[in-house]
Amino acid sequence: MDNRENLSFVRWWEAAIALIFLGFVLFFMFQWAIEGAVHSRKTQVVPDLRGKSLSAALDMLSPLHLGLEKTSSDFDASVPIDSVLRQTPPGGTVVREDKIIRVVISQGGETVFVPGITGLPLRNAEMLLRESQLAEGDVSQAYSLKEDKGIVLSQDPKADLGVARNSAVSLVVSDGPPPTGVVLMPDFLRKNVTEAQAWAAQQNLSITINQDTSSLFPTGVILSQTPNADTMLSSATAIVLTVSARPSGQTASTSPQTNEFHYEVPQGASESLVRIVAIDKYGEHEIFNGLRKPGTKIDVPLNESGKAQIRIFLNGILIEEKDL
Repeated sequence: MDNRENLSFVRWWEAAIALIFLGFVLFFMFQWAIEGAVHSRKTQVVPDLRGKSLSAALDMLSPLHLGLEKTSSDFDASVPIDSVLRQTPPGGTVVREDKIIRVVISQGGETVFVPGITGLPLRNAEMLLRESQLAEGDVSQAYSLKEDKGIVLSQDPKADLGVARNSAVSLVVSDGPPPTGVVLMPDFLRKNVTEAQAWAAQQNLSITINQDTSSLFPTGVILSQTPNADTMLSSATAIVLTVSARPSGQTASTSPQTNEFHYEVPQGASESLVRIVAIDKYGEHEIFNGLRKPGTKIDVPLNESGKAQIRIFLNGILIEEKDL
């Protein structure tokens, strides 16, 4: 091999080494860029999805910018059909946004959830029961001021209870407004007491009014009623209303100050349905319900007096609880 061939071979070998070195540099730069992009994402705590339906699981993961993938299904009598049986990674794990949460779905067993069919037309309720692997039980009718004829007024068992597959669900269905001579109790909850007093005078009925000075609601708002709405009344029926009121002798200038409950909608790609509920000794009272864009600030006025718990639902999922 002459000198010219030796020189050509050396140059070829040097070029090959340079290309290999450049390849390593580009590979490590690419790895560094990928790791930088991954680590720049926010971290989130994976919620516990076990026992949740796929739609509920998606609603829980979407605000956290986490994905969902169904990998398989398995039989389990203790978990309702089409609910999450297992998940990877498990609830409580800290991951970065855009992580895919993989789930195994239950094919059901002997236990199913009772669907909420109150407020649905009877035909729709019957179809939903069949789809949920439940049977229609006794169907009775009752007059109603609240619902049109053919609408389900109540169900037994209640919604969201776990029961044996093929269990019967009894229904009470509206027969429409009552005929002349039949008086039903209206739904006065959250209405002003003057409306109830005018109605009672028109029906020649007497009512007993109790006052609650610890209520979160303005003076005169009806907090509870006995009997319940749509109950058939007679002249002997005892009607009792509990009404929000200021303490005795308290003037407007000395009344409890109004405070604002503040909530900010989490960041996301689309609008969210926000529902804020106050729970006190009279039950659950909705104080806000509406679609709001990400980052929207919501301020709800509340009376400082009284004890209550605030629950915040985002797209139907309970995400936060606070005590007042």
